[in-house]
Amino acid sequence: MNGNCTALHHGGRLRQAAHDHGIALEHWLDLSTGINPQGWPVPPLPAQVWQRLPEDDDGLHEAAAAYYGTAHLRPCAGSQQAIQALPQLRAPGWVGMLQPSYAEHAHAWRRAGHTVIPLQADTIEAQIDALDVLLLVHPNNPTGTRFAPAQLLDWHTRLAARGGWLVVDEAFMDATPQHSIAMESGVAGLIVLRSLGKFFGLAGVRVGFVLAWPQLLQRLAAMFGPWAVSHPAREVARLALLDTAWQEAMRAQLLRHGARLQTLLTQARFAPHGGSALFQYLRHADAARIHHALAQQGILVRRFEQPDALRFGLPGAEAEWQRLEAALFSVGAHSVGERATASP
Repeated sequence: MNGNCTALHHGGRLRQAAHDHGIALEHWLDLSTGINPQGWPVPPLPAQVWQRLPEDDDGLHEAAAAYYGTAHLRPCAGSQQAIQALPQLRAPGWVGMLQPSYAEHAHAWRRAGHTVIPLQADTIEAQIDALDVLLLVHPNNPTGTRFAPAQLLDWHTRLAARGGWLVVDEAFMDATPQHSIAMESGVAGLIVLRSLGKFFGLAGVRVGFVLAWPQLLQRLAAMFGPWAVSHPAREVARLALLDTAWQEAMRAQLLRHGARLQTLLTQARFAPHGGSALFQYLRHADAARIHHALAQQGILVRRFEQPDALRFGLPGAEAEWQRLEAALFSVGAHSVGERATASP
């Protein structure tokens, strides 16, 4: 492992945006994270979850097994803990990842001495047999790229035959569980990461799960050590995973809202190039200017530089939708006016 400890930037840096633009924190609409703005309602917790150390037989494993469709899993302190640990469990090799994608994955594998190979969706098939690990965020963050489960399982079979791994980060999969391969976990070479941060809107509790074969889970347990997830976080996760009525209603709502956001962006002359139920992705040569123009109105979206692009999360209340609509049409009309003025 090298000594590169550079921190990556992510969405949600709202306090920094408030400082930079001189707009009070409470006046912002934060669409930068892709987190469900109407997350699972956390109830008051019993006093003992604050007073006692967590224990493994508290029902969390059973709740997670029922939700994900497999008992081959291990809780962790958000999927970030697994992202940092997994590269240390293999000798340095060739690791293929989509570009762009969630940057923490490439960062962690490079730090552990691996060579990261940037891929496009249509080049994976041609390069799969030269890789030791194929790591996919599915659907991809930020582009929304998806693959058929049968295709993913075929790639896993080819990798596993050579001792390779398929790692699939399903952080944004909960709204469309029919596309998940979580229930296939337990066979050597297949690792699926899940999190309660996005769909459940519980990013602050830092609870994730690694779904994998028993020997790998044992190695991860030794790395994580005891009490990787706090007692309150385990209890919140257990209750949320058991709330099937909320989950079904929220899936339907998020699919409607994702379609609404796609339509809104298109009508404002910012037709997205991909997305999921929780975000939409827009490649645009003027991404920096659009990002700044929205921020001047107290709306924070996620900006990417390679390629120039923006990711829009979902508004929550209807007033937030109306605010975003007004801002988008204002910025879109300004862009059209500038192009018209520049034309000969």
